[in-house]
Amino acid sequence: MNPLALTIFLLSLAIGTTITLSSFHWLLAWVGLEINTLAIIPLMTKTPHPRAIEAATKYFLTQAAASALILFSALINAWQTGEWNINSLTDLPMNALSIALMMKLGLAPLHFWMPEVLQGISLPTGLILSTWQKIAPMTLLLQTSHLLNLNLTIALGLTSILIGGWGGIGQTQLRKIMAFSSIGHLGWIIVILKFNPQLSLFNFVLYLIMTAAMFMSLISVSSTKMSQISASWSKTPALSTTTMLVMLSLAGLPPLTGFAPKLLITLELVKQNATLLAAIIMLISLLALFFYLRLTYIITMTLSPNTPSSLVTWRTTPKSYSSTAVINTLALILLPLTPTLLLM
Repeated sequence: MNPLALTIFLLSLAIGTTITLSSFHWLLAWVGLEINTLAIIPLMTKTPHPRAIEAATKYFLTQAAASALILFSALINAWQTGEWNINSLTDLPMNALSIALMMKLGLAPLHFWMPEVLQGISLPTGLILSTWQKIAPMTLLLQTSHLLNLNLTIALGLTSILIGGWGGIGQTQLRKIMAFSSIGHLGWIIVILKFNPQLSLFNFVLYLIMTAAMFMSLISVSSTKMSQISASWSKTPALSTTTMLVMLSLAGLPPLTGFAPKLLITLELVKQNATLLAAIIMLISLLALFFYLRLTYIITMTLSPNTPSSLVTWRTTPKSYSSTAVINTLALILLPLTPTLLLM
């Protein structure tokens, strides 16, 4: 792609999110979301492949439907209350708006586009789709969290955690696994959103760090399938090890970063007398743990003492992975800093 065009699209992505983040009027928030959607479509179709075109079409249609629903709920609200500001919503528009924003995020049962779209695009675009594109809708949900319908958030959160674990088990494609992982993590965020928005935001930030770390590791070892990641040890031994640890962090195992949100959300649910809900989501998230462990097991099978099935690539040009190293470190060792981050 032309560097000038690429710069314009990336700037549009940044501007779209910034407009939504700083808006107090529903029309401005909607405009920001629209700019975001339109700016990523050329990035998706950067490689002119039928799968990429199909993914971009699916993404456009679902995002356009969600945007229409957001505009509709804002109009109904303006008709009922005479106000356009974000915090004055009545029940019916609020429910429609929550569903539209959750559709934009890719939460179950409105998740069907997410694995398909992520599978059809390149890893760098997948990184943008899984991290940056989630910021604007999530911010709107956080801003209106006190008006959310509790039953709706819990139902969608539980379904997302279940689908995120269940859908990922039978996959061999790493991008689809990351899509289901994203659905599961967003489910955890949505479950706690009404109870404690601050904790939800903290969880979302950690989700962004861990997902970015995972995608950047996959980009560095250029793997999109399980069979490719199993042969990554011979290319980059250190990166293979940290990728494996990032997967365990995504699974939420202590003492890695991913354990902090799971522990804090469970504690908050127990405090709110939702012990049964806490127990159910912990049991369901064991499904996701299974496929993360399977991935780490595949990598460990070719770790140092074992004989790898592939030939050792001894004439590769050494590359510097400084940005990947920084974000991988954050994805692994933020657990001791959790109290400090929560008090900020």
